[in-house]
Amino acid sequence: MTHARYTIDCDVLPAFTAAYLRVGGDECAFIETHTALAVPKLLAALEARGRRPEDVRWIVVTHAHLDHAAGAGTLLGKCPNATLLAHPRAARHLVDPTKLVASATKVYGAARFAELYGAIDPIPEERVRALDDGATFELGGATLSVHHTAGHAKHHFIVFDPTLQTVYTGDTFGLVYPALQRGARFAIATTSPTDFDAAEARKSIDKVLSLGAKAACLTHFDEVRDLDEVGAQVRAWVDRSEAWLERAASSGETLEAMTKSIETSLREAIADDASRRGLALGEADWKLLATDIDLNAQGIAFSANKKRALTA
Repeated sequence: MTHARYTIDCDVLPAFTAAYLRVGGDECAFIETHTALAVPKLLAALEARGRRPEDVRWIVVTHAHLDHAAGAGTLLGKCPNATLLAHPRAARHLVDPTKLVASATKVYGAARFAELYGAIDPIPEERVRALDDGATFELGGATLSVHHTAGHAKHHFIVFDPTLQTVYTGDTFGLVYPALQRGARFAIATTSPTDFDAAEARKSIDKVLSLGAKAACLTHFDEVRDLDEVGAQVRAWVDRSEAWLERAASSGETLEAMTKSIETSLREAIADDASRRGLALGEADWKLLATDIDLNAQGIAFSANKKRALTA
C-alpha cells in the first residue's frame, strides 16, 4: 500500500500558507484547505498525482480560522465522496459560517474580504464528522488520530499520522517561514485573536512533542524535523506573550493603547531574537511578518482586556 504526503503552497504569499495532500493507497485526504481561492491549486495537486476528486475520502481542517478552513465548503463541493473532519467547536461554524463571514467582513470590508477569501460555502451537516480528543480515522489502511490542542484556539486539533511519522500541527507549533531560515532556525508563536491562552499553548506544544513524530507539518509553513528546537523557540514566544499580557492587563490602558504597546514589544523582541540567531531582517522580512505582528498584538491585547474584565 503506497503512503505519501505532498505540500501544496496555497500562495497568498510564496511559502506562507500550506495545505497537505495525504495519499493512502486508492484514497486521499486534504489536510487544511486555505480559502476558496486556493481550491484550484489543491485540485491541481491531486491531478498531478494521477488522482481524481472522487478519490478524496477526507477533508481535514485543524481549526476554523479562515486561512485554514475558509475553502472547506468549496473543496467539499468538488469532492463528492469526501467528509469534512473538524473539532466539534469548529464544525458548527463551518456548517453555518454566518458568524465567521460577518466577523471577517467587519474587519476587512466586503471588497477586501472577497479578495482575500472568496466565497465561504456552508457545508451540509451530514457531510461533517466532528472528532473528539483522541478520535481516529482510516485512510488506505493507515490509522490517523486527532488531539485537541487549545492555546491558539479552543477549536483546534492536531493530526498524528504514525504511518508517516508525521504530525500536522496547524498553528499549535508556531510559524516557521522558509524565507527566514537563513542559517539558524527561526520560529515564532501565533497568538492571534481571540483565544490565546499561554498555559494551554504550552500544554499543546508538549502534546506535539510527546507523540514522537519525526516530522511536524506546519500550516505556516511546511515540514520541520528539529521538533525540540522549534518547540523550545515557540514556547519562549508563548512565555514572552504571557508576560506582555500580564503587563497589559494591569496597565489601565485602553485596548487600542495596549495593542500598540504590545506591537512595539513584539517588533523589538523579533529584531533581538533574529539578531541573536544571525538573521538580519530586511524590508521584505518585515513585510512578511507584518500581518502576524499585527494579529499577535491584537490577540494578546484582547486576552489581556478579557482578563481585566474578569478580575474587575
